[in-house]
Amino acid sequence: MNATASSSSISLPSLPPANDIPSAFAASMKQWWAAGEKQSAISEERLLRRLPFFRKDTSEPVDGPVVAHSSRVTLSNPKHYLNTFSMNATSPSPTAPPPAVLLHGYGAGLGFYFQNFLPLAQWAGRRGSSVYALDWLGMGRSARVPFTVKAPRKDVAARVTEAEAFFIDSLEDWRQKMGLDKMTLVGHSLGAYFSVAYALKYPTRVNKLILLSPAGVPRGPDATVPSRELDSSAHGAGGVAEAASSKRIKEIESEQKAAKAQESRSRKLLTYLWEEGWSPFQVVRSTVFWGPLIIGKYSSRRFTGLTPQETREMHDYILNITLAKGSGEYCISHILAPGAHARLPMVDRVDALKIPVTFVYGDHDWMDPEGGQDSVERLRQAGNGQGRMYIVNNAGHHVTWTTPSRSMICW
Repeated sequence: MNATASSSSISLPSLPPANDIPSAFAASMKQWWAAGEKQSAISEERLLRRLPFFRKDTSEPVDGPVVAHSSRVTLSNPKHYLNTFSMNATSPSPTAPPPAVLLHGYGAGLGFYFQNFLPLAQWAGRRGSSVYALDWLGMGRSARVPFTVKAPRKDVAARVTEAEAFFIDSLEDWRQKMGLDKMTLVGHSLGAYFSVAYALKYPTRVNKLILLSPAGVPRGPDATVPSRELDSSAHGAGGVAEAASSKRIKEIESEQKAAKAQESRSRKLLTYLWEEGWSPFQVVRSTVFWGPLIIGKYSSRRFTGLTPQETREMHDYILNITLAKGSGEYCISHILAPGAHARLPMVDRVDALKIPVTFVYGDHDWMDPEGGQDSVERLRQAGNGQGRMYIVNNAGHHVTWTTPSRSMICW
């Protein structure tokens, strides 16, 4: 059964091609002027149209095992909605496993999973299940509602709980609106952190957790190097995924510590701003016309494994969600302390989980894998032997963009 099979050819209205990444101020100003909700929707749809079974109108026929569409799911508060991409089996199975829900990282969006949609759709077609990808409330193309934390600054536990609730309670609201009983959560980076937080608060609603380069796991200052997010050398085409060993984890941590010691002044400044609670997206927006040029430099270095067309399309997508009104991005200083480690580390909370939990890191990741190793051991000591950890060779923080992990998250 092939998820790409469809004898009902649907001709969608053409979309304008993505512009080249700007290299001069004039082009940057032109892209800044064109940015907005309409262009944001177009940039996302370009990525989704790579799937031949994507339908803009759900009434359009599809002759194949899977149909895909995007929608806005309105939550209990009518001003709140989550941008949702759905891939549903056309012949649902009564014995299908719980649907998978893909949850992106900090300041990103569901489009970051575009290379994973096809293998996941094939899984959904074979198993008669569904796969969903969401934009967190206040991020991506979901509602950009005000984000505030009322807890006193010194009350760390209350601040973290309130900030987490903004995201995980909206996910629970979405689950109820969608009529889902249980879900397998596949979270990347901060999305993985929120996935664990959700499972701790709503344990009966989670089937299993797959945590890709999870943020906020280890205790205290560690070997994480936030500025490596901009390092193109840490993002290869992907290699073999292997079970994590203590020796391999030590090697990765040594590499991270060496990179941290060699940070340039400019990168230290970017890291400092983040550590002080600044939103990096706020900084980009404050540059006004220069914003697309700055984002273009990030896109050019960050997406070295993509084709030129894919890179242009991702640049346009990132540009539009970055220039949108600030909202959920302001959670960062409440969730993470200086050094990009969690104020309430998940390694100290994960032992309450009674479900399968898989940790996946790239060998050039900037997230410290020791937290994952310690978490698996904490789960084991608590009687949960379903903890697993893998290292993907020649992969960086976005392990979803490497060949093995594209199929790995199909479990």
